[in-house]
Amino acid sequence: MAKTVATLIGVLFILVGIVGFLAPGVAGFHLSMAHNLIHIVSGAVSLYFGLKGTLAGARLFCIVFGAVYGLLGVAGFLFGGAGNHTMSGIAHGADSRLLSVIPGALELGTVDHTFHIFLTIVFLAAGFMTRADLGRAVD
Repeated sequence: MAKTVATLIGVLFILVGIVGFLAPGVAGFHLSMAHNLIHIVSGAVSLYFGLKGTLAGARLFCIVFGAVYGLLGVAGFLFGGAGNHTMSGIAHGADSRLLSVIPGALELGTVDHTFHIFLTIVFLAAGFMTRADLGRAVD
C-alpha cells in the first residue's frame, strides 16, 4: 500500500506544483513559487519511493512524510493567526489562520493546513497499513 500511495501522491504533488505556477490561488490554496517548488521536489521524492524504492523505504517515507505534514498542519492551526495574504497572484483577503513562513513568498492559510492534515492521514495510514514484515513483496 505504501508504494501505491507514494506513487499517486507523487503524481499529485507534481501536478499541483505545475498548476500552482499557472493559478497560484486555485481552490483557496497559496501556491507561491517556493510552495510550488517544494511540491515538485516532494513529488519527485515520493515518486522515487513509490516506483523505485523498496517496500521498506516506501513505508518509512510515508510514516516520515505523514509526521512532517501532521506537524505542518497542526503548526498552521496553532500558530497561524488573522492576517491578509501578501503574495502576488493570490486574492488579498483575510484568513483566520494565516501562517507566514516567509512573508510574501511562502504563506499558508486554512485551506493549506486542512489539506496538510488530510495528507497526514493518507501517508500515515499507508505507512502503518503496510506490513512491518517486509520480507514479503506484498504491497
